[in-house]
Amino acid sequence: MNPLLPRLRRWKRRLQSLAGYLHLDPNANRVIRRTDFSHCPRPVLLLYGFFSTRRVFSVLEHRLRRDGYSVWSIHLGGALDRYNTYGIDTLAHKVREKVERMYARHPHMGPLSIIGHSKGGLIGLYYVKRLGGDQRVRNLVTLGTPHRGSRLAYLGCATLGWFSRSMWQLTPVSPFLERLRTGAFPRHVRLASLYSRADGVTPWTSARLDADGQPNVSSHELPSMGHGELLTRRDAYQVIRRELEAGYGAVEPALRALPLPSSAS
Repeated sequence: MNPLLPRLRRWKRRLQSLAGYLHLDPNANRVIRRTDFSHCPRPVLLLYGFFSTRRVFSVLEHRLRRDGYSVWSIHLGGALDRYNTYGIDTLAHKVREKVERMYARHPHMGPLSIIGHSKGGLIGLYYVKRLGGDQRVRNLVTLGTPHRGSRLAYLGCATLGWFSRSMWQLTPVSPFLERLRTGAFPRHVRLASLYSRADGVTPWTSARLDADGQPNVSSHELPSMGHGELLTRRDAYQVIRRELEAGYGAVEPALRALPLPSSAS
């Protein structure tokens, strides 16, 4: 057997997973605002990933609203003003500005939770760790986030790197990611990374966090989920919700009883 065949099959699966994750609908960032910010005790900010849009959160947003969370998202712009191609640090600054405007306009909003999918998790991480976001944020939950980069980013560099600086930031040898990992995560903010070995976009070895003795940092392995399924599968949502509740110091008994599919810290 040709020794290259297994490697080619792996890349084929990764590209198929990536194709299923991309959202190219030009109207996908048009969302209906449903949150009453005048009464917003548990706000949750959703940050989407590279070449994606706010539309990917439709299922997750519905579940969070049903369970009493005040959900909102930010239009991150990018290629054609919609596909989140700007640098991670640039977008983190945009998040900080938007969050500060929201709290200035609605000072009675409760402490913030952030859920970031893929690159969105890195945007949230940079905001919390480097831009003072720990003063606002109680929880940061990342879903399929390449904390140590993704080899698929090399393909992105070859095709989109000429206009997307974030592609270079997402490679496994990225100095940007190495600097972002330097230093402890703020100990008064919960950080949880959810990942799956079936994720064809973000390798599980990249998504899994090193807790380094910090009890507020954890990783949870979820079985047999593709990159996009981390946003839609019910068993993934059970872990997301339990992490959010734990950050507010009030894990409901029913949630305590839910077993984690797999967990590693």
